[in-house]
Amino acid sequence: MGGDRCRPGDVQADGAPQVPGPPGVRGPVVTAVHGDAGLTARIEELLGPRHPVAAAALISPAGVTVASRGADLNADFEIGSISKAVTGLLYADALDRGEIRPETTLGELLPLGDVPAAQLTLVSLSRHRSGLPGLPKSAQPMRRTLALWRHGTNPYGEDLQQLLDQARTVRVGRPRARYSNFGFELLGHAIAVAARTTYADLVQQRIAGPLQLNRLHLPVTADQLGPDALTGTSRRGRPRQPWTGEAMGPAGGIRATIGAMARLIAGLLDGSAPGTHALDPIAPFGKGAHIGAGWITITVKGRPVTWHNGGTGGFRSWAGLDRDTATGAVVLSATSASVDRHGLLLLTGATRTPS
Repeated sequence: MGGDRCRPGDVQADGAPQVPGPPGVRGPVVTAVHGDAGLTARIEELLGPRHPVAAAALISPAGVTVASRGADLNADFEIGSISKAVTGLLYADALDRGEIRPETTLGELLPLGDVPAAQLTLVSLSRHRSGLPGLPKSAQPMRRTLALWRHGTNPYGEDLQQLLDQARTVRVGRPRARYSNFGFELLGHAIAVAARTTYADLVQQRIAGPLQLNRLHLPVTADQLGPDALTGTSRRGRPRQPWTGEAMGPAGGIRATIGAMARLIAGLLDGSAPGTHALDPIAPFGKGAHIGAGWITITVKGRPVTWHNGGTGGFRSWAGLDRDTATGAVVLSATSASVDRHGLLLLTGATRTPS
């Protein structure tokens, strides 16, 4: 979200509490503040000095390991657009429950009136093929971006009513593969309406609760941040405001610890997470890539890798899975420099970072 573009080609270019093993994964319990010593050394090697506050997880049939640098394992990161991947799971789960159909339109769930956006189907939103822009002109994205660059301010603060007002005036283009934060904001809130709840509560009821992700949550305002919430920074170390807001939640508003992210990936690998068919690559999405519901699949060294990344004003994140080998990796950083390449190297077991 924001500076996060999520283009498949960029990946190949671009007192210590216990952390239990995720459901369905057998392995050791990590208790050290900085986690597994081997993984700690690996992230030191991969991330170098550009990411002084970061965490990583590796999940495999042998178990789960987590590690951190610059903060303990309770540290709470913004995961940015990996929130879209969570929304994709909720979309697939809502299909399974019969609450929605792929052809259900936004207008059937949200009070938009007789406007072009009301005719958009949920399946088109889930695959970034709705014709919606990344953000509507009414949101003044250039002004927000400049304010973020200059002052580190949160560019996403709308409530749901303001989001709906934007949707009533947005211009809808031809349906084609086009990454849209705005589309996933609307998709998540529409799914929540179908379930007769809010998006924040839906995440807790259907993702965090069943998988015991006690440290995965969606703060709507900065006042809801806990004591373990990290402050993100720019590449030059300047602090950035937290990205909170009701409207942005489904596209970029979730925060999590590395332990919670490890549990989530493990649940996707063993099938215990709801809506796992969201990961199945269905439609073309850029050169050499396919998309399911939010999740993107590319081929790396002859193997399919399913992934999503995230970026906010002061954080970067990457989560990926090799489903054939039941292996997953997560990298979270409290600095706005990309971790896509590092996450992919961690997953594929590369021995060194590219120069």
